[in-house]
Formats: sequence, structure tokens, C-alpha cells
Amino acid sequence: MKKVGIMGGTFNPIHFGHLFLAENAYEQLGLDKILFMPSKNPPHKQKPEEVTQKQRVDMLQLAIQDNPHFELSTLELDREGMTYTADTLTLLTSQNLDTQYYFIVGADSLLYMQDWKDPQRIFDHCIVVAACRDQVDKKQLYQQAELLEKTFHANITMIEMPVIQIASRVIRERLEKKQSVRYHIPDAVNEYIMKNGLYQSIPEDNK
Repeated sequence: MKKVGIMGGTFNPIHFGHLFLAENAYEQLGLDKILFMPSKNPPHKQKPEEVTQKQRVDMLQLAIQDNPHFELSTLELDREGMTYTADTLTLLTSQNLDTQYYFIVGADSLLYMQDWKDPQRIFDHCIVVAACRDQVDKKQLYQQAELLEKTFHANITMIEMPVIQIASRVIRERLEKKQSVRYHIPDAVNEYIMKNGLYQSIPEDNK
């Protein structure tokens, strides 16, 4: 079986925290590649984006272009209507019977996965990979993994990685304030943001 990781998210913008997590998962689990899969607006957030879908994809492509085992997937962007992780994984596994998918999430996301839409289908179609970070209570994390395994027969594996305190929201705020985001995002992404004047003025209710 091929072993393919999936990194989902809005990537608004993509940053070194995303890339570091993906690289750690690739190395620690012996994956064949990582799919970076940008999502549409989350179903609970219907306000217009500050950047376009194409611009998010452009920045993502710039960020991963020099890594041969990172690959862009626009599967969720290309589908009509709302997109949910359960539907995406069902589609992927039905089309690629020779592939085992590893869905990569941060520790915080694992704590709430039972509240996602149709969690049973998510766990039926992938191995969930959670990043075990220093700032997260490991006992709580392993208890949650055990709960999901018992409730949904989930297959969950943990990977270790150091804390990287970078968040897309913070990057957007720094850019709005004309502060440096060097070492937060790849230089090519920073240059794209500057060239296109992105994140220069963010509506208060979109932060």
C-alpha cells in the first residue's frame, strides 16, 4: 500500500509551522508523499475571504515547490458546495484502493474530532496522525485518542515535534501592522504577499 499524508487547512497564509509538521510526519511515518489540500471557507464561516482562493493556492505552491514529496491537491476547492473531511476521504479511498491515507492534525484538533461532521466515516477511511506538542497535556491527548479508538474504532498515531508558535492569524495581524513576518513564512510567500498587497487591511470581524 502507498502511504500518503494529507495536510488540510485554509493556509491563509501557509507558514513554517504547517511545513514543519508535514515534514515531521513524512519522516517519522515513512510516508511516500504529503498532499497539501487547501479547503474552502469553513462551513461555519460565510464571510468573504480577505484573499482569493487562487492567491491561497499560489502561496501554497510557492511554499512547497522545492520539496519533491510535497504535492498540491485542489480536490476540495474543485468540488461544488460545502466540503467536509468525511466526504473527501471517502472519495479518495474509493478512487485509490492501493493507498492508505494519513490525515494529519494538530493536537488541538484531535481533542474535538468527535464533533466534526460524520466522524465515523473519517476514522473508517484514514489513520489520524496527531502532533504531540510540548504545550499540550499529553495525558489528556492520549486519553482522547483512547476515547476515539473505543467509540469509533479509530486508528490514531502520535508524532513528536517541538513547539513552533506560529499561527496564520498572528501573521495576518503582523502584516496589517506592517511588522516583519520573516522566519514565519517562506521568503517566496512573503514576496508574493508584498507584491500583491495582501493582508494590508483586515476587517475587524474577520480576524
